[in-house]
Amino acid sequence: MIGSLTQMQLQELWWLIAAVVGSLFLFLTFVQGGQTLIFTATADEQEKSLILNSIGRKWELTFTTLVLFGGALFAAFPLFYATSFGGAYWVWMLILFTFILQAVSFEYRKKPDNLLGARTYEIFLAINGSVGLLLIGAAVGTFFTGSQFILNEYNQVSWQTPFRGLEAALNLFNLALGLLLVFLARILGALYLINNIDHAPLNARLRRAAWINFLWLLPFLLTVLISLVTMDGFAVDGVTGFVSMEPDKYLHNLLAMPAVAALLVVGLLSVIYGVAAARFLGKKSGIWFGGLGTVLIGLALFALAGYNHTAFYPSTADLQSSLTIYKASSSKYTLVAMTYVALAVPFVLAYIACVWRQMDSRKLTADELSGPEANEMY
Repeated sequence: MIGSLTQMQLQELWWLIAAVVGSLFLFLTFVQGGQTLIFTATADEQEKSLILNSIGRKWELTFTTLVLFGGALFAAFPLFYATSFGGAYWVWMLILFTFILQAVSFEYRKKPDNLLGARTYEIFLAINGSVGLLLIGAAVGTFFTGSQFILNEYNQVSWQTPFRGLEAALNLFNLALGLLLVFLARILGALYLINNIDHAPLNARLRRAAWINFLWLLPFLLTVLISLVTMDGFAVDGVTGFVSMEPDKYLHNLLAMPAVAALLVVGLLSVIYGVAAARFLGKKSGIWFGGLGTVLIGLALFALAGYNHTAFYPSTADLQSSLTIYKASSSKYTLVAMTYVALAVPFVLAYIACVWRQMDSRKLTADELSGPEANEMY
């Protein structure tokens, strides 16, 4: 059955698969958000350790999902991977560096007589949760605002600025999307910790933190939404592949794909309910509403960027160098082989869900920090 799919159908399918993985990564950034809360939502070292040991059980999932997302893009859309990672390498190197800081910090923060001291590693974790996510958001923003590159006839990339991708953070839309991601991660982090930690004073501060960060998120969310429905977009002729600027392109995409518009609206409402349930209803289940909403919003953004004859990685230096999911994809043979491999993904997800359930079956308490497993704590 898979072999009977056309190459176009396979290309669209793999953009959806990449979108799902990328959206799951956005949900898992509650780890990064939790890392930044250790300086604003805790009253003492014990509460700080509670937070780090709660999210410390999940940090590998975030990093692994990010790597999986990059791997899916590399295999399914190698021209995008070569263009972005080969041209905008400074921004990707900095993102990778912040995740290396995260891994090192969780490993060595509590090691006796560590060289830098626990405080330094905690700052590293905050950098990963703020600067790292800001740069990821800015990089994703270029799916809509474009980057300054040119591809020659051999698809060799020539980047037109010396900043190699860092210039993306200077664009208002990209910056707003990056800050939106930072505050969304802090909200998800607070909601997850409320669900996972049994400590009344800390939970009360985390509920306030979720609400305060939601208020901080609002101006950036409005900036992104208003920009999306008013900005010019990069339209692709379905027959010739010619790329041109189209006024209100992403608004047209929303109108042409009502299911995507529904995903966006339901996702936003789900995140709002998750915050309200935690702050005003005293519920601990806000993370599941916030997480589901984040995944739906991510899916909507990826669909707006790649479907309906839209260039998902546009070039502002040369419109015809812009990449579409059709131009940037692998051969049909590769996509078919990858699709067969992807059939195993639901089983992997089921395993992760089972392990997650086992790890979170019992709420983390302050007593565990001094119990028999204390030596294994972060």
